[in-house]
Amino acid sequence: MRIIGIGSPGTGELVRLHVDHGQHPHQQLWRRGLVITDLLSARLEECEVVLTARVQPRTPSSRPPRIKHRGVDPDLVIAPGEQPVPNQRLAAYAVVRSSRGVLGTECSDKTAVPGLWQLPGGGLNPGESPSEALIREVAEETGQEVRINRLIDLQSDHWVGRAPNGVLEDFHALRIIYTATCLEPTTPSVIDIDGTTSRAAWVPLRSWRSLPWTSGARSLLDKHLDSVPTW
Repeated sequence: MRIIGIGSPGTGELVRLHVDHGQHPHQQLWRRGLVITDLLSARLEECEVVLTARVQPRTPSSRPPRIKHRGVDPDLVIAPGEQPVPNQRLAAYAVVRSSRGVLGTECSDKTAVPGLWQLPGGGLNPGESPSEALIREVAEETGQEVRINRLIDLQSDHWVGRAPNGVLEDFHALRIIYTATCLEPTTPSVIDIDGTTSRAAWVPLRSWRSLPWTSGARSLLDKHLDSVPTW
């Protein structure tokens, strides 16, 4: 993934960087003396995802990025001589609202967090833009059609663990987060059977906090849910 940072109107491009495996994009910008103030777009350009953001020089009051690096699971069993395979995965997720509430998906036993609730979305296929991947994944996981509103966050997570197929991976997750609206909500159903989603539901706004969400999903809902339109 490549990040293009632009300044205030009239200043043009300030930085262009490639996010290599294991690198935290916000940290890379911080080291260049910059912080993201607004995410503008995420598109596919010559088979590479390009994210454009408005940036500004960091100040003494700027907060350094929080780096999420889980390291190696202490319960992970690694065979002698076994080396983790590097895997950087780009994915797109969304805070989705409708007249019926907020859309959530329950993680299946094929994930590292079965039983926890997550935002709908998933990994990009080759040649797929983040927005295309999001619309496809929401349809596969919940059976809903959504309209994307805006880009709100870019998350990075890095750890060593086993993939669902048993392969030991040095895994780097880059998650592009949107808000989206479902204008004609129906009863959610999982179309992609035997995947990472066991069930999906419209969760009433008054009770969404009662579900066991992943920490990342809960943080995004706390910050952005009230600002997502339902029309």
